This record gives sequence, structure tokens and C-alpha cells, in this order.
Amino acid sequence: MLIEFSVKNFLSIWETQVLQMTAGPVKDLLEKNTFETAVKGLPRLLKSVVMYGPNGAGKSNLIAALDFMQDFVLNSSKDRQTGASIGRKPFRLHSDGPDQPSEFEIFFIQDGIRYQYGFACTDTRVTHEWLLAYPKSRVQRWFERFFNPETEKDDYSFGSKLLGPKRTWQDNTRPNALFLSTAVQLNSKQLKPVYDWFEKLAIIPHGILLSPIHTINRCQDEKDKERILRFMKNADISVDGIDIEEKRFTAEDLDIPSDMPPELQSFYKKETIGNTFKRAKFIHRMIDSDDDVSFSFGDESDGTQKLFIYAAPWLDLLNDGLVLVVDELDNSLHPHLVRFLLSLIHNTETNKANGQLIFATHDTSILDPDILRRDQIWFVEKDNHNASRFYSLSDFHPRKNEALAKGYLQGRYGALPYIGEVNF
Repeated sequence: MLIEFSVKNFLSIWETQVLQMTAGPVKDLLEKNTFETAVKGLPRLLKSVVMYGPNGAGKSNLIAALDFMQDFVLNSSKDRQTGASIGRKPFRLHSDGPDQPSEFEIFFIQDGIRYQYGFACTDTRVTHEWLLAYPKSRVQRWFERFFNPETEKDDYSFGSKLLGPKRTWQDNTRPNALFLSTAVQLNSKQLKPVYDWFEKLAIIPHGILLSPIHTINRCQDEKDKERILRFMKNADISVDGIDIEEKRFTAEDLDIPSDMPPELQSFYKKETIGNTFKRAKFIHRMIDSDDDVSFSFGDESDGTQKLFIYAAPWLDLLNDGLVLVVDELDNSLHPHLVRFLLSLIHNTETNKANGQLIFATHDTSILDPDILRRDQIWFVEKDNHNASRFYSLSDFHPRKNEALAKGYLQGRYGALPYIGEVNF
């Protein structure tokens, strides 16, 4: 469960920006759109949050920041060698941006314990890293790491509650890697739940080429395939069945261009021949008989393809209480399909595990007080220094049953593109 995420000095974000999943005091849609946690003293959490704003305002950059944090946690101790660039992308419209660290911090719940984890890094090293745990709602500082510019080494402080060979983990942590990642790679069972939370976080960033393979693999199980088929039918997709076809590639299946370099041909053959390829086919009933006809994945509409791709992540969210982050959810989807997907998350029967969704969209049809609470609606816009600024609709205290979509498009809440006159 995600509570809060903040980022500073990354892409279009200069000063610290915070996205909160804690519910405000309003009672609207309280039972459907929010849920209680098992953590004492913690407010109710939101099941979904949507971000609006003009193109280039920074919606995708917030998601990119969360994606960077996840990748660094999961891979910093495995994929980078000493001296390799970390690959962070600082704010470049301020002279201090490239020289200042980028900062990331996240509050979340895993296995009934609240955690607060964060780090700061430059292009070449981690400058600060910390982890606090709140078992039984009492804070415990498990570790903190500072880079000391005078000694050019990291200074560590460990809490008494963190168990294990801390000195070994410390000595094996490279400057451009995270202590958390290193300790987990060296079998820290106590820190593994923190790592696991990032591993289960599902992010679909802007521009990524989505693959249906996750949903195809889920269809290998007959019960899961039936649920995915029911998921699509409930969305008014006229599919009567799903078949998964497996094909083993042979040399005769390859159509290699004759002008491809021999070395590349050899590599392509080595990587392809003998491998099994899975693809989905969709069964449709003919209108003039009881016969069926199958369509390949590529023959279906963009909306059907995307809904099939989303099916497995959506079921993971609903079944396992995962956090799903999606950029441009409405791309290729009818507004009613977006409402359908949201209805599954806001339904206490279908979302018993309290999965959460964060998404960016331009679809204003869901700016409806019957669908979303005001604290679920966030806006992104550029300030006078061309840096991204995030804020909630709650800041405006809209009237109950106010026409939110109309108010947004009229500029009442900001976060709209400024369209100037074009003169040729």
C-alpha cells in the first residue's frame, strides 16, 4: 500500500513535489474509494489517484521518477560497476540542477508495517540513504548513510533493531549502489520485505511498448483465462473465447533479409531457433451459424488489444492488493472503459485486497463527484520558472456536486495549456 511519494530535482521537477494517497476529512465516497489500514493512527488511504495537466507539464515525469526509484532499488547492486553512471536526470533549467543531488522518498505499508525509505544521488554516487520502520506504530531508525566529502567515504549509523552482518553489507556497498539493495542481495531477511514492495510495484510509463505476454501467461491457467475472458466481456468486448497457441521456431520459420550482416544473422538464428513463441487468438461466433472464427491479436482493435494487455495487471491489483501506475490510461480506450476499470477498483467486492491505481489522463469525463473524491484528483502545471508543480483539487474546496469537468476546462483549477494565436 502506497501512502506518499516525493521527488526533488528530477526532469522537470525542481523543488520537492509530493503525491499523497491519504484521504482527507470529506465523507464523499468514503467506503467505496478509500480504505482503512491495519496501521494504528494512519488515516484512510485512497484506492486511486488521477493526474491532469497540459502536455509537457510533468505528469509523465512524476511517473518516471517513481520508475527510476524502483529500478535503482532493484538493480543498483547488480547491474552497475564501480564508477558507472547512475543515470539520474536532474532538472536542467537551473544552474545548480546538475550539481545538486536528486532526492526520492516513499512511505508505504508492507506486511502490516509502515516504512519510510529514501535516498539522494548525483550522477556518480549515493549521497544520502535512510530507512525508518514503524512496527506497532513506533518509529525505529534502521539505518542512515551519509557521504562525507572530507573523507570521501560514506558514514553509516545503524539502529539496534536492524539485525545481521551490517559491516559486511556496508563494506560491499559501492558508492553508486544502494545499501538496501546490497544487503538484500547478501541475504538480509529483515530488509527483504522493503525490497519486495518495490519488486511488486507495477509501472507502465509513457511511450512503453506494451506486451501481452503477461496476460498470455496468465491464460495458461484455465481459471485465470476464464476470469480474463469475463473481464473483457464485462467491458463489452465481444470475444467468445481465448486460445493460446504455442509454436516452436525452426529455421524454415525465419525470414531473414539477405542484406543482413552475417554476424547479425547468426545471432538472430541462435536467439530464435528452438525457442517457443506464445500468441493469443480470440474466438468470435459467426452471425449466420454456430461456427467460430479466430482472430489474431493484431487483427483486433487497439482498444481490445490494450484491454487484454491490462487484464493481467488489473487482476494482480485486485487479487493481491498491488500498486499499479499507468501513464495515459485513456489511450485507445473509450471513456466508458476507463470508468469500468475504475469501478472495479472502487468496488469493495472486486477489490477486497485494496489495490491502488495512480494514473495520468486527459479524459475529463471522470471528473465527476459520483466517481472521484476531490482528494483523488491532482493537477500538474509549470510554475514561472518552468518547473512542475503538483497540487490537489482539495486545495480549492469545490462546492458539493460542483461541475468539476466544466470548472477544469474553464481554467478554474489551473493546469490547462495556454493556446496562443498563431501567425504565419
